[in-house]
Amino acid sequence: MRIDIISAAPNLLKSPFNHSIIKRAQQRGIAEIIVHDLREYGLGKYKQIDDTQFGGGAGMILMLEPIVNCIKKLQSERTYDDIIYMTPDAKVLNQSTANSLSLKENILILAGHYKGVDQRIRDKYITKEISIGDYVITGGELAAAVLVDAIVRLIPGAIGDEQSALTDSFQDNLLSPPVYTRPAEFEGMKVPDILLSGNFPKIDDWRIDKAFERTQKIRPDLLKK
Repeated sequence: MRIDIISAAPNLLKSPFNHSIIKRAQQRGIAEIIVHDLREYGLGKYKQIDDTQFGGGAGMILMLEPIVNCIKKLQSERTYDDIIYMTPDAKVLNQSTANSLSLKENILILAGHYKGVDQRIRDKYITKEISIGDYVITGGELAAAVLVDAIVRLIPGAIGDEQSALTDSFQDNLLSPPVYTRPAEFEGMKVPDILLSGNFPKIDDWRIDKAFERTQKIRPDLLKK
């Protein structure tokens, strides 16, 4: 999979993609992640990428032309399955969306910044808009990093134990059950006996029950799905 990201602040994305699973996926050739500095497509002597909004109002807007020029350049080199805009005013990312996107071959992500992008970009070029939650952060770069992480870890070979990703929270609209490791007892706190029994069918049943209990307590809205 190849993921291209258009960013007004590309340095924000250096660290998230140079560690852990994402780094290993790139080293193995499973994923290729390319960050494009929007200022390279900026206008005029000062490489302008933002301007005030028509109609007045606080905050700057990412301009139309630099983004279009960058998108067209990338589209001339390959076909994208989706062009995604990271913005808080969109549907919130969930596991189902991550699963679907992990099957794509080429994805282009536009990281929002300032007060957003010229609406004409969204109308003509964007195929999917994604939020990471009902709150606002400084820019879409960290949101893009969250999306990339959620996608790449699902690609076969990215995680050593692929079954691990398939049993994560939200894969079946349930939260994960409690997990334990050694020692079996610590400061009077014991691991549930069932997990030490070696009876794996019963352990599976216990985990399902606990997943339902946790979901009912913390995220009952998921059970409605």
